[in-house]
Amino acid sequence: MAVEKEKKTCGQVMHEWKEFIWNPRTHQFMGRTGSSWALILLFYLVFYGFLTALFTLTMWVLLQTVDPFIPKYQDRLSVPGVMIRPKTEALEIVYNLSKTESWDDYAKMLNSFLEAYNDSRQAAMNEFCQPGRYNEQPDNGVLNYPKRACQFNRTMLRDCSGLNDSTYGYQEGRPCILVKMNRIINFYAGANQPMNVSCTAKKEDDTQKMGELAMFPADGNIDLMYFPYYGKKVQVNYTQPVVAIKFLNLTFNHDHNVECKINAVNIATDNERDKFAGRVTFKIRVNKD
Repeated sequence: MAVEKEKKTCGQVMHEWKEFIWNPRTHQFMGRTGSSWALILLFYLVFYGFLTALFTLTMWVLLQTVDPFIPKYQDRLSVPGVMIRPKTEALEIVYNLSKTESWDDYAKMLNSFLEAYNDSRQAAMNEFCQPGRYNEQPDNGVLNYPKRACQFNRTMLRDCSGLNDSTYGYQEGRPCILVKMNRIINFYAGANQPMNVSCTAKKEDDTQKMGELAMFPADGNIDLMYFPYYGKKVQVNYTQPVVAIKFLNLTFNHDHNVECKINAVNIATDNERDKFAGRVTFKIRVNKD
């Protein structure tokens, strides 16, 4: 016949818990003596100390193989990407002529971007270079010697400089878009041949609706003197060349899909896997009530 277990009272349970936390007879704290706790703490201290030392050593060895001036692997950057300013998440410039707040942010973004191109700042920080030739600056035995950068003055963008028209044409429905080529260290863009930016309607039947374009500098030219780029640590004042496109007579209340690409002998623009390699596509729409 099974013997029924005697139920413990609340006082007995509390007594057992107190004895588990601290047993005055065996001098045990939570079931372990002081020496047992000391051994466990010592084990974890040594164990985690070893892991920390191993991680630190591994990171130190890795950092010895990294050049702080030039990325170790640049195989994925054989063709520069192209981007526009003002920059929006979906590459869409959409606004309403009668609503200032709908285009004011675009003008502010362009102003912020072009501050580095102010003529006074360029004259103070960068050099006047000879056009039509690369600005090569060998180290001459001094590794990572600071490099000079060539001037790209804001006034070169003329009607899209924001100096004579602070709205960049947005207020009158003739907006400006800046196209820039992303930087690649030691890339000789153009392969010693002239290059430029061209923009067309993505669909042929939209060409007339998109209207005429004005480009600054003239013909969307990008001079060789802004290449090669040596990296932000040795060429700290570098300002990359940009091309401004001004839409002169867009059809209002219509979506215009525009593609701008770099025309250069060593920049491919037909890579279907990378839509931004050597080109960029964006939408522009100006609404008028």
